Amino acid sequence: MSIKPNVLTIAGSDSGAGAGIQADLKTIQALGGYGVCAITALTAQNGLRVAGIFPASPEFVTLQIQTIQEGFSLASAKTGMLFTAEIITAVACALKSKTFPLVVDPVAVSQSGYALLQDDAVAAIKKEILPLCDLLTPNIPEAELFAGLKITNTQDILTAGQKLLDLVPGAVLIKGGHLKNTLTVTDYLFQKNAAPQEFSMPHIETNNNHGTGCTLSAALATCLAQKLPLESAVHKAQEFLNLALKTSQNPGLGAGPVNHSCLYEA
Repeated sequence: MSIKPNVLTIAGSDSGAGAGIQADLKTIQALGGYGVCAITALTAQNGLRVAGIFPASPEFVTLQIQTIQEGFSLASAKTGMLFTAEIITAVACALKSKTFPLVVDPVAVSQSGYALLQDDAVAAIKKEILPLCDLLTPNIPEAELFAGLKITNTQDILTAGQKLLDLVPGAVLIKGGHLKNTLTVTDYLFQKNAAPQEFSMPHIETNNNHGTGCTLSAALATCLAQKLPLESAVHKAQEFLNLALKTSQNPGLGAGPVNHSCLYEA
C-alpha cells in the first residue's frame, strides 16, 4: 500500500459540512491524500444562509499551522476562507518557508451571498498570499475582484487571466461556472510563457453546488501532492467535481453539497 501524501487545508469550518474544512477533508480523503487542517474561523451556516462567523485569533491560526508542520511532512497545501487581513498575514508568515505547492482559493462570498472576506483583506491577499501562490483558483466574481475588471464573456476571462498571472509566481485557473452555458462548463488555465488552455466538462443541472470551489481546490491540492503535472491535476480535479455534482443529493434545505463519496459509490 502506497503512503498517502499529507495535504494541509487552511480554511473556515462549515457547520453544514458542505464547504470549507469539511469539504476539503472529505475531498482529500476521497482522492487518496491524508488531510490535516488549520481552522481560520467557525461559521454557523446551512444551505440557506451564513448566520454568523467567529474568526480564530491570528496567533492561534499560526499555532495550528506550526504544530502541523512540526508533526507532518506536507506534500501540498491550500487556503480557503481567510476572512481578515490579520489572519492572512499570520498564514503568509507561517508558510513563507514552504517547500510544497500552495493552491489559493480566494474565497470572498458564500453561495448565499454572505461576505467571507473583509474589505481590507483583499489587499492583504494580494500583498501577502499571492506571492506564495503556485495555483490561484478564482471563480468569475473573485477574478473580477482581484483583477479589477468586469467579466461577461470569454475575452474578458482571457484579459483577467493575464492580469492575475502577473500577481502570482505560479499559475491561474479561472473557473467558468458563472458564465451561462447549458451544455458545458469551461475553466481556463493560465501559465507563464504559455497560451491559455481550456478545460471543459458537461454542465450538470443541480442546485447542489454548495462548496464546489472548496472541493475543486482541495482536489487540485491533492493531485499536486501526488506529483501529477498541472494539466493532469486540473483534468482529474474537474472529473471528480463533475461526478460529485452529478451524483449529489441534498440532505437539507437550500443549496445542497456535492457528493464527496462519489468515487466510493461509482
